[in-house]
Amino acid sequence: MTTPTQPEQTKNGPAPAIGKSATPVKKARVAKRRAQVAPPKAKPAPTAAKRSGSPAKIAGMAKQRAAGATAKPKRARKATRTKQAATTRRGSKTAKVLDLLKRPGGVTLKKLISATAWQPHSVRGFLSTLGKKKIPVESFINADGERAYRSSK
Repeated sequence: MTTPTQPEQTKNGPAPAIGKSATPVKKARVAKRRAQVAPPKAKPAPTAAKRSGSPAKIAGMAKQRAAGATAKPKRARKATRTKQAATTRRGSKTAKVLDLLKRPGGVTLKKLISATAWQPHSVRGFLSTLGKKKIPVESFINADGERAYRSSK
């Protein structure tokens, strides 16, 4: 049987000194864990009756409001402006596409791609938005068997 000359390290903390009694390690004092729930709802704002006070005062305020409403006539609302058709800038890609679509023979997808430098799906998406803007775009197959588009406007 051999006795250790050096104290051994334990899992709980530093090694106890030889010949001294080991004291238990105290746990840190921590508040109890609470359930994770939503914070409580805020209280509603006080009503008009609670704020102003007596019923007589409330009745007097109601009379003032009624008198004030009859004294001032309501203003007429301004007429809303009608939306004008959007115009395109000269030289923009939108203007180029619209000019190409107005040709009597229409324009193929390949020509639209080369004129705008867009991907094919972008050209098709643009043509679909023209339909939503009340510019009818007709799709057809031309004499060469290629997909072509034209607009009557």
